[in-house]
Amino acid sequence: MAGLRYLVTGGAGFIGSNFVHSVITGGSAASVTVLDAFTYAANESSLAGLAGDIEVVTGDICDAAVLDPLVARTDVVVHFAAESHNDVALTSPGRFVHSNLIGTYELLQAVRKHDRRLHHISTDEVFGDLELDDPAAFTEDSQYRPSSPYSATKAGADHLVRAWVRSFGIAATISNCSNNYGPRQHVEKFIPRQITNALDGMPFKVYGGGRNVRDWIHVDDHNSAVLTILDKGRLGETYLIGADGERSNVEVVQALARLMGVSTPIEYVADRAGHDLRYAIDSTRLRTELGWQPSYSDFEAGLAATVDWYRQNEDWWRPAKAATERYYQGVEVTDRA
Repeated sequence: MAGLRYLVTGGAGFIGSNFVHSVITGGSAASVTVLDAFTYAANESSLAGLAGDIEVVTGDICDAAVLDPLVARTDVVVHFAAESHNDVALTSPGRFVHSNLIGTYELLQAVRKHDRRLHHISTDEVFGDLELDDPAAFTEDSQYRPSSPYSATKAGADHLVRAWVRSFGIAATISNCSNNYGPRQHVEKFIPRQITNALDGMPFKVYGGGRNVRDWIHVDDHNSAVLTILDKGRLGETYLIGADGERSNVEVVQALARLMGVSTPIEYVADRAGHDLRYAIDSTRLRTELGWQPSYSDFEAGLAATVDWYRQNEDWWRPAKAATERYYQGVEVTDRA
């Protein structure tokens, strides 16, 4: 989408920063303004090395005085900003109500005022979970059944976007994506924690018996789907983004052990309260209507590229590793993608 001015909320976080890389390096001559509160999960170094037209603004999405002028001078808003740490959601749910609900409300009001295009990034967790032996997958018509403060606030944000589309006619789309992995993901999350544990000679850490299933997608594929929706998607529509990457947690760590050539032991820890069993995405609408296809259709190929990135970028993840592991002492936390 050549020459557009993007506002990317949460653009210093994992998925948001990779989206900025995709836009700036994609040859479209677009400009990007990043708005990020720079909580612990954001990292300005994730935006390092980008030579294009990029501005980084530190601010809270709930602050209308910060948000309004940024929306006014942009063409497209891509809304990644969210609290997403499921375990923190169990101890500090107010943070999630503030960022995920109030923040989305303030953004919708600014988009409405300035008549700007919005794409809202959501999660498959709003649909609850599926049984391990259930052949079904989530579709755009699946019932919302959130089971955590995180997923409940994301579900609420989705409903706010739909209400503003219908009530006020804003130009918006929504996507619900499965679990992302790839470069620049905080070491608290499942896959980078396992990779960095193995690099540090520590055990893999897995909840319960490791049977919980997630539908993994490489972050670059997620972001290519978002750009496709922005380019071709129908306004007011929702698209599910997935790459047929269903794996149990224990299968993921076994794949990492093979790819890394390690015999790192698996340490099974007490399961998290309300831990969803299985997620699975049916992305038929996105593929048939918009012609999107993932580049990393082979999960292990994407996983190998991710391992290589963490091996080559220790200076990026090392500062957060010790603090992350200290946090987990007595509260084992792994599945937070």
